[in-house]
Amino acid sequence: MASKPDRITGFVLVVAAVAAVAGILFGFDTGVISGAILFINEDFSLTSATTEVAVSSVLMGAIIGALFGGPLSDRVGRRSSILSAAAIFLVGTVVVVLSPIFSIFIIGRILIGIAIGVASFVAPLYISEIAPENIRGALVSLNQLLITIGILIAYGVNYYFAAEGAWRAMFLAGLIPGTVLLVGMFLMPRSPRWLMFMNRPGDAEKVLRKIRGTPDVSDELGEIEKSMRTEGAGTWSDLFAPGVRLPLLLGVGLAVLQQATGINTVIYYAPTIFQFAGLAEATASIAATVGIGIVNVLVTLVAIWLVDRAGRRPLLLGSLAGMGIAMLLLGIGFAFEGGGGGAAVSLGQVTAVSLIIYVAAFALGLGPIFWLIISEIYPLSVRGLAMSLATVTNWAANFIIAATFLSLVDLIGESGVFLLYALIAALAWLFVFKLVPETKGLSLEQIEAYFRSRGRVGEETRPRNM
Repeated sequence: MASKPDRITGFVLVVAAVAAVAGILFGFDTGVISGAILFINEDFSLTSATTEVAVSSVLMGAIIGALFGGPLSDRVGRRSSILSAAAIFLVGTVVVVLSPIFSIFIIGRILIGIAIGVASFVAPLYISEIAPENIRGALVSLNQLLITIGILIAYGVNYYFAAEGAWRAMFLAGLIPGTVLLVGMFLMPRSPRWLMFMNRPGDAEKVLRKIRGTPDVSDELGEIEKSMRTEGAGTWSDLFAPGVRLPLLLGVGLAVLQQATGINTVIYYAPTIFQFAGLAEATASIAATVGIGIVNVLVTLVAIWLVDRAGRRPLLLGSLAGMGIAMLLLGIGFAFEGGGGGAAVSLGQVTAVSLIIYVAAFALGLGPIFWLIISEIYPLSVRGLAMSLATVTNWAANFIIAATFLSLVDLIGESGVFLLYALIAALAWLFVFKLVPETKGLSLEQIEAYFRSRGRVGEETRPRNM
């Protein structure tokens, strides 16, 4: 039987699903803080500045994890890196739950951040390297689906414990997905492309045979080997080689824009935003946030169905347009806030509609496709390093947005902040329209060859199918 890299087997679906559980860790911790912070503020008597520290401390850890996760994933492998992340997540969660003082709480949050900083890009990297090319977009996007499910689970946990203000119990629930990931990944194979990278072709062939369901994987092995011969082993300086510059620009640019358009302001501070809009009770604002979490999950399912049909570019462009319109609507709503009881109800409705549109648009494109794109566009020789750099940039931008949101609100008001995010969404649309190519239906090696052949930025907008 001829080697077929697009062959779909049940085992490859299981491997992708288990690795995608890393997304639950990412999503759960992202979502749980939004409700827990309302009660952490009371227990630790936090100010606006220390509240921002409590929210953003996990991002400090994520930057560290993403920075060292790239070299780690190249040295010990994708699977071992995910296992390490799961173990660190469990330790950090226990520290947070048992923290007697605010400083210990911050240490636990940083440990959790290190774990999700590693897992946030190694999981989609691992999935992209085992996935058949014809459903690679859908399988890598499973990670984003699990992120949204993790956020929704966190919102549900927050709502369940909100009446008692039991924020420690909210965090404790994170032990369940952390344990599932640790046990599940222990049973999964290593990435065949990483095995080839480590000069273990025999082991790579065994894994490929199992995940492709065929005894003959010579064509795919040959394509991987040819790619490795062309590029050689990669270093940090190789990120600036001619064939990598454009992918580097795309990855770093999308990393910044994904966060600068304000998504994690919405995720981290959704209950706070609803309180700005007039929902004073913590339980009510958390309940409103659950609806946003449901929309996030449902639209991500639509994105998974569309990504290998409609392609990456159309979804990205439509996503950014919707996000910009939603932020514009939200900014106008706050600008015309009247301050009375009726106005508060009206503003609450505008806020709910705007946030639903915004999250739906994000989930349709920019949410899953950023992680998909950066798992596709880099050469194998520098894939771990390049994804590490893009992820560090993403978490750094996330940190800046989360750490400055309340301060920006104090400085330019709610309306000013949301209008600023609308402007950034417009700039992001132009960036994608001009620079991001379509990678649907191409193997990782074909995408690599396309970028190697590019003479200059902007020469083409789509790789050729080879």
